[in-house]
Amino acid sequence: MLISLVAIGILGIACQWLAWWARLPAILFLLVIGLIAGPLTGYLDPDALLGDLLFPIVSLSVAIILFEGSLTLNLYEIKGLGKVVRNLITIGAMITWAVTAIVTHYITGLPVELSALFGAVMVVTGPTVIMPMLRTVRPDAAISNILKWEGIVIDPLGALLAVLVFNFIISSQSGSAWPTVIYEFGKIVVAGGLSGFISAHVMGLILRKHLAPDYLHNVLVLILVFTVFTASDLIAHESGLLAVTIMGMTMANMKGTHIEDILDFKESLSILLISGLFIILAARVDFQQFTQIGWSSLVILAVLMLIARPLSVFVSAIGSDLKFNEKLLISWIGPRGIVAAAVASIFALRLETQGYPEAGLMVPLAFLIIIGTVVIQSTSSKFIAKILNVREPPPTGVLIIGAGIVARVIGKAIKEQGFKVVLTDSNWENTRAARMDGLTTYYGNPISDHAERHLDMIGLGKMLALSGRENLDTLANFRFKSDFGKKNVYQLKTTREKNISEKHRIATRLRGYQLFGEDITHGDVASWIRKGAEIRNTQLGEDFGFEDFQNKYGENAIPLFAVDNNEKLQFFVVDGKMKPEPGWVVVSLIKQESLINQP
Repeated sequence: MLISLVAIGILGIACQWLAWWARLPAILFLLVIGLIAGPLTGYLDPDALLGDLLFPIVSLSVAIILFEGSLTLNLYEIKGLGKVVRNLITIGAMITWAVTAIVTHYITGLPVELSALFGAVMVVTGPTVIMPMLRTVRPDAAISNILKWEGIVIDPLGALLAVLVFNFIISSQSGSAWPTVIYEFGKIVVAGGLSGFISAHVMGLILRKHLAPDYLHNVLVLILVFTVFTASDLIAHESGLLAVTIMGMTMANMKGTHIEDILDFKESLSILLISGLFIILAARVDFQQFTQIGWSSLVILAVLMLIARPLSVFVSAIGSDLKFNEKLLISWIGPRGIVAAAVASIFALRLETQGYPEAGLMVPLAFLIIIGTVVIQSTSSKFIAKILNVREPPPTGVLIIGAGIVARVIGKAIKEQGFKVVLTDSNWENTRAARMDGLTTYYGNPISDHAERHLDMIGLGKMLALSGRENLDTLANFRFKSDFGKKNVYQLKTTREKNISEKHRIATRLRGYQLFGEDITHGDVASWIRKGAEIRNTQLGEDFGFEDFQNKYGENAIPLFAVDNNEKLQFFVVDGKMKPEPGWVVVSLIKQESLINQP
């Protein structure tokens, strides 16, 4: 048992790593590993391994995944698009449900009630596969926000729909279906909504009033999610998913409640849970069931992707500002994920015990839809988005903190190499001077709430802190590290930092990579510029390499950055391992005396 549990963890994280390297959704690799470890080799038997704990673990894990996803649902992001999302999770969901249920019944021969249940399960699109896909496809903001919100919100609503259909099936056996369904629906909505809303405000109060120490916040929220999920389920069976989603959405939109650390913790936990769950659920699949559903089941996949999804999107987008090409891409992206697999597995098991032996076919059919949508859409969406001209530009641009003379000179040099540059500064004179130089600017504090909403980050992939203000530069590094990644934030040392003792310096772990050289400060660069130093571009070749460049200019030049043979921007940093090669362009600041008689 110990070896099996550790192996699941190792294989799960290995799949996530491989997915990152291949730029594909991790679910592809997780499903393959699960099928190999389970039905193909017989090494992993989740039912024997976990026994009665299997489905409680699956349920609690899905609750954490939904809560983490709903924590990212900031209402500002959906401004102007709320109607489309609302329609997608209501009208669009009903269209998908109806079309899928009808075609499933006639293609597979499943009873009407089981076909309706399967159609309800397939309403769920799945944030666990949509978010990695969005990072790869890079659609415009409108498409990205709609798909993100739909994927997260429709998870509990799709599960709720499946619960109602399930309750209808069970209740119909006693002859009192409709009254029971209406009663159960009301009970689930009230119990889930109130539980989630109240618990979110309780947790928000604890965070705002500092009623618990910082080191307990993450664990406290985790236990509260488990508690709310379980308590809500006790009040109204299957209302827990709705409760944790409402809880996350409410916390995400509370003013004055800082959830960044909690979100980071939950994101890491969700990755671990998703990795393990997909392997475990895939390992439970019986290959013999795939032969039972037959090749005709591929028709269900085709109808779901080519008829149900486009129909639901175009009907939901009536009256919106979405362009035709944006609607097309949204219609193409609708992969199914972990919740669809988990819900199908749970209800199939329960219905088999209720006298529906055909219910077991829903599991391989669900996995067929999951594999088909993920494989086809993840491999084609990037190409389709490019054809439809709805992709954001590649994140090769640079955000520069500060718009003083150093920031302006380096910003112009980067822009002249063909990269997008945005300068931010709270000083109007600096901002005005940058605009006069033809640079894009944001007038304001880059770490303000206003910047969070209005600073255009599209196409930006790196950050340079060049304000010359130690505290602002460090705060900016801390703020944008999550957006750009630790390896893409840089900071230029200030003159004060060079002269103060170690006990007054800001910790290295809070800073970005130190730019240009150990002894080079913001003041040094500003002084060089004021004394006539100029930016020069040097094309390296076989007969004039980087060592020749250094020998020629010595201490009279500060190499700033280089553009490599793949047209990528690389900055010179302290203790950096960059070695410019022939064909690279090195951009440097060179003293005036070294420019005499130079072309």
